[in-house]
Amino acid sequence: MINLDIRKKLFSAQGEFTLDLQLHVDQGEFVTLFGHSGVGKTTLLRCLAGLSEPDSGSIRVQGETWFDHKRIVLPPQQRRVGYMFQDYALFPNMTVRGNLEFARPKGAAHGRVDELIELMALGELQHRKPATLSGGQQQRVALARALASEPRLLLLDEPFSALDQQTRLRLQDEVLRLQRHYGLTTIMVSHDVGEVYRLSQRVLLLEAGKLLQQGSPAEVFGAGQAGGKFSFAGEVLTIEAADVVFAVTLLVGNQIVRVIATADEAARLKPGDRVTLLSKAFNPALVVC
Repeated sequence: MINLDIRKKLFSAQGEFTLDLQLHVDQGEFVTLFGHSGVGKTTLLRCLAGLSEPDSGSIRVQGETWFDHKRIVLPPQQRRVGYMFQDYALFPNMTVRGNLEFARPKGAAHGRVDELIELMALGELQHRKPATLSGGQQQRVALARALASEPRLLLLDEPFSALDQQTRLRLQDEVLRLQRHYGLTTIMVSHDVGEVYRLSQRVLLLEAGKLLQQGSPAEVFGAGQAGGKFSFAGEVLTIEAADVVFAVTLLVGNQIVRVIATADEAARLKPGDRVTLLSKAFNPALVVC
């Protein structure tokens, strides 16, 4: 369905590097891009959507060429991509229905918008404007608008990062249900291991613009963890000097965890970073809640 072979020079806090990817995604597949911030995940989505242009290479979707260096650059409005941004990017002067109608392709029937309003339980909200909605409600509207364009490809850029746990889980279920309902090929950027496990068929682990590893979530996150090793996704809260080492405070789920880091490790971290915590020695006990 998607055949991509691109290169694009990028700049990050660690310096200059090149996004250099060759990728094939099957029709209806749900793929997640995973890796540290600044490795090129969002840039890849923007190149697929036509919002950024690769320096070289090609992008073909369902046999149609969207990009071919120096010859073809299909504009975003002709790609039929549904893009859900991190900040939702809803039009503040439009109602919920107005946002969805704006995304509807010209000449398309209104039935898709009505269907999405019903599927996403937006009926009571359809005449309200985004500023009057909660974060979870805005996120549902943003997802519905991405689907209202009748996309061939759905792109999700950290779609649940700003939500509380309960709302996040509920909307993950909504995304999976709608993705299967429409048979949509979907590519998501995420830093949440649990989210990746729940939604993805395949994970692409990126590092400095290169594909480091790919496979099912179990294959990627379980690699090299035999013999009792466990991994947890967490967020860096604070980094404090403690003698010759550093104490890093992490939020893992709803728990606060403190770990020791070397000076080199601490230098690569900052509050807000998403990290994976590996435990080399772990003796778990299951307690029924």
